Amino acid sequence: MTGGDAMTDEFRKQGAFSWFELSTTDVRAAEAFYTRLFGWTTEPWTGEESYRLIKVDGKEVGGIVQTRADESSRPMGWGIYVTVTDVDATARKASELGGKLLVRPTDIPRVGRFCVIQDPQGGVITAITYARG
Repeated sequence: MTGGDAMTDEFRKQGAFSWFELSTTDVRAAEAFYTRLFGWTTEPWTGEESYRLIKVDGKEVGGIVQTRADESSRPMGWGIYVTVTDVDATARKASELGGKLLVRPTDIPRVGRFCVIQDPQGGVITAITYARG
């Protein structure tokens, strides 16, 4: 998840689906399953074994992140990132519309700023503004 040169302009557009991430208690098992199932390649992100980048044809498309089963702010399973021009404004608007912030706007060094939103029906999505690389 570089947020830099690997990120195409298409994924930087407001409302575009731009990243996919699996939260799991067993990164290695998930990595073994999905690389065999889909032929993905993976590598550690900035040397962190708890986060693996997923690549398709050499392009970063998502990640697999280590989480604890009792970590309520990060639901287990696949999550979707949607690009927004202003994460803080999106977080405020989500709250105004009846959504709940599971993770308040937070910076990811060298990547951007994100928040995790739960809609009024319980669906979870992540909004992100990528840093310009």
